[in-house]
Amino acid sequence: MKATATAHPIQGLVKYHGIRDPELRTPYHDSISLCTAPSNSTTTVAFEPERPEDEYVIDGEHIDGRGAERIRTVVDHVRERADLDERVRVASENNFPSNVGFGSSASGFAALAMALVEAAGLDLSRPEISTIARRGSTSAARAVTGGFSDLRAGSNDADCRSKRLDVPFEDDVRIVGAVIPAYKETEEAHAEAEDSHMFEGRLAHVHEQLADMRDALGRGDFERSFEIAEHDTLSLAATTMTGPSGWVYWQPESLEVFETVRALRDDGVPVYFSGDTGASIYVNTTAEYVDRVESAIETLGIETLTWRVGGPARVRDPEKALF
Repeated sequence: MKATATAHPIQGLVKYHGIRDPELRTPYHDSISLCTAPSNSTTTVAFEPERPEDEYVIDGEHIDGRGAERIRTVVDHVRERADLDERVRVASENNFPSNVGFGSSASGFAALAMALVEAAGLDLSRPEISTIARRGSTSAARAVTGGFSDLRAGSNDADCRSKRLDVPFEDDVRIVGAVIPAYKETEEAHAEAEDSHMFEGRLAHVHEQLADMRDALGRGDFERSFEIAEHDTLSLAATTMTGPSGWVYWQPESLEVFETVRALRDDGVPVYFSGDTGASIYVNTTAEYVDRVESAIETLGIETLTWRVGGPARVRDPEKALF
């Protein structure tokens, strides 16, 4: 039993912060994101009766420690649902930089969950598969359903699952990724989220922000949608920076991008910045202005990646397998 799947990474628009249940990785509040394509993670999974133990390889590197624990959590859940006792071989590859704030854990665990479900012979919808991916990375739930997706908070799999949103301007969105290499760890920041004196303040206002975002996306209001995403980026940073470890992810180049975006907007360009837990920055604009925006970021000496909104995780043909 073998299968291969591909998923796109996510850009958080209204981002979750903090994990209520570490085992299920259920968040304290809802979150909304979009997927960025053509960047993707491709994962092949095979259940092998003669294999003595699981094997996990990402970008050619054997994974152990905490990384292996997170993968095993997803694998074991699928084994239990499918009533399987076979060991697995997992190989995954990313075609974009990882650990720089571009959502590689989301696409990786989404592709893993999709491939596992297919290889195990389970018949599940994408929202159902999103609950499996969530056990590895909360954001992976939204990478399963793709496009603009909404993950509802909850205490169980019936409530905490992702669904795709219908957004009228989806095809016109372009995202310029400002690649600012600075290794980051998201899990530690989530673990200490509650210890920030700003956390309760974020919880108090994020529900209104989520409601405003759903309204703006549903109405097809590009400017308002990404204005909210920009403000949410600053709110998230305030919370992470005021935790016990004082996480400061931004680099000087990140701030240069912010100022460049604001200057472009003052000049009439519909453009907004956004960032997750990392130094790299998303710059959101439209197809009409993407070349101008990309040029402005590259003028800073910063490498760029340009994306459109990507679709849901999907199973690939057998010839696309990694082994």
